[in-house]
Amino acid sequence: MKKLSVIKIGGNVIDNSEKLHQFLLDFTALPGDKILIHGGGKIATELGVSLGVEAKMVEGRRITDIETLRIVTMVYAGLINKNMVAQLQAKGSNAIGLTGADGNIIKALKRPVKEIDYGFVGDLDETSVSSDTLDSLLKAGLVPVLCAITHDGASQLLNTNADTIASAVAVAMSSLYDTSLIYCFEKRGVMRDIDDDQSLVPVIRMGEFETLKNEGVVSGGMIPKLHNAFEAIKSGVNAVYIGKADELPQIDQQNFGTRLIR
Repeated sequence: MKKLSVIKIGGNVIDNSEKLHQFLLDFTALPGDKILIHGGGKIATELGVSLGVEAKMVEGRRITDIETLRIVTMVYAGLINKNMVAQLQAKGSNAIGLTGADGNIIKALKRPVKEIDYGFVGDLDETSVSSDTLDSLLKAGLVPVLCAITHDGASQLLNTNADTIASAVAVAMSSLYDTSLIYCFEKRGVMRDIDDDQSLVPVIRMGEFETLKNEGVVSGGMIPKLHNAFEAIKSGVNAVYIGKADELPQIDQQNFGTRLIR
């Protein structure tokens, strides 16, 4: 099977033009087929404030009412996505920027209202991602750049967590490619001490996850990230990496961030 890297880039890199420029250079130089996934919450929040629309968050999750949906669609699918595609083209990567609605690549389900109404937020299942469409784009020599906007198949756009999209895309493509899922953000990976860059945990096996949670090494927003990562591994993804965006070139030497394996 051909190798495929599914890479999700975090907001702290997107927000910094110099870091983003270097990351896109490194991404372009990465060998093999690849898919890039991004969000851009901070920029969406700033634009919302300038338009008089305050971000509404519950436990770190954005409530997406209709005004917020308009803003995140403009920012994710427009400003950020097309800026990244233009930069990749300038760097020699034949990128194509897409939402989940384009080519019906990602069809989501609107999150049901329970204790909290998250609004126009999309959840994914095992049927959400069209691996055949993505495969055809890759075979055409294109590099898909997916933003965090999906659709429900009935004309409604939905805001979907970019980490979740990355995991779902990696799982869907794992039947066609030897797939690795790579989360790039501002830290070197999973750290034993968040303030000590030398305390990196280089490898975490599935059976060690609960122990690290109990020890407090894995906490906060890292818990759902690792949970989704191990679910992806159980569903066929070869390995998941979590690491610092500017260290991406080291991945070929198996020396990038924290590697999660079965």
